[in-house]
Amino acid sequence: MKPENLAELSNEELLKKLKNLKTDKLINATIIGVTIGIVVYSAVKNGFGFFTFFTLVAAVLIARSFASNTISEKEVKQEIASRNLQ
Repeated sequence: MKPENLAELSNEELLKKLKNLKTDKLINATIIGVTIGIVVYSAVKNGFGFFTFFTLVAAVLIARSFASNTISEKEVKQEIASRNLQ
């Protein structure tokens, strides 16, 4: 994914990007919650094994993606505020 300059985006594109980032944030949060629920269930039911650990690693990778989306969302919000958009 190539980095893009937010100043070059039109107002509509910027608002659409913010909406997509919010949707991605909700999806990532849901996936992280479900993954952690699977880890807890698996650990209680079968003990802590390979598949429990593998699922936990997947949750960490998704959380990193979640963190980068949060940073991008803050940058987009700053650009929207500088243009006085709503």
